[in-house]
Amino acid sequence: MANRAWWDERSHLHGEALFYNIPQLVGGSSSLADFEYDEFLIGEAKSLLHLQCHIGTDTISWARRGVQATGLDFSESALIQAERIAKRCEVETRWVVADVYDAPLALQNTYDIVYSGKGALPWLDDIDGWGKIVSRLLNPGGRLYLVEFHPISWILGDENWTISNDYFSSGEPHVESGIQGSYAVPDAVTTFNTTAEWQHTLAEIISAIASAGLVIEWLHEFPFTYFQQSPILEVNDDGKYEVPAGYPRIPLMYSLCARKPFADK
Repeated sequence: MANRAWWDERSHLHGEALFYNIPQLVGGSSSLADFEYDEFLIGEAKSLLHLQCHIGTDTISWARRGVQATGLDFSESALIQAERIAKRCEVETRWVVADVYDAPLALQNTYDIVYSGKGALPWLDDIDGWGKIVSRLLNPGGRLYLVEFHPISWILGDENWTISNDYFSSGEPHVESGIQGSYAVPDAVTTFNTTAEWQHTLAEIISAIASAGLVIEWLHEFPFTYFQQSPILEVNDDGKYEVPAGYPRIPLMYSLCARKPFADK
């Protein structure tokens, strides 16, 4: 409930935030990263479900690629913003308010593509349950496309090049309280300021996908990110954050594609 209150309060702020640059999206730009266009092809897919879509900028960007896009989020406030933005963009989408773990019941549908974007998985407490939900939501032959901040990137400290946080999780959430604003509106005055997030290792995420019966086709790692996860990271002319020259590089983001097999005849 604390997480939902946090997102509900910030959704209308994010709809106006420079971070999301809605006017540029309305003008025809995409919120997806360049590498997402290069590595993941729509092919013959007709339908896409975006889990934890927030205010829907990525959902809208996928819809512009020619698929029937549905965005799901547990925050009704976020989807009010998403619908408003989609209308401004003149893009037809479907928005469904539901928790990820309730998605099959809420949607009553399956999809050619299930997409999960940057920053979604740490808000989930049951990564194995998430994998099973994704499998249930995919058509046979359908694909999961996952783009995330690399779990190892969260070990970075706030000063210098230090390891300050555990990579391996105890299973308990990291609870943060008292910090106003958000990554998109850091100076905003807010009331609901407590969140709980969970660290999932790359092995745990891959195992959750594989144990749900999906076949992993590829996994890519990147030495850059689109969010300043640590003050040490420097932004380049392309808007990518990287470690400064002379420092050892680690993966800061990754992407993964997994396919649901057709049933044996």
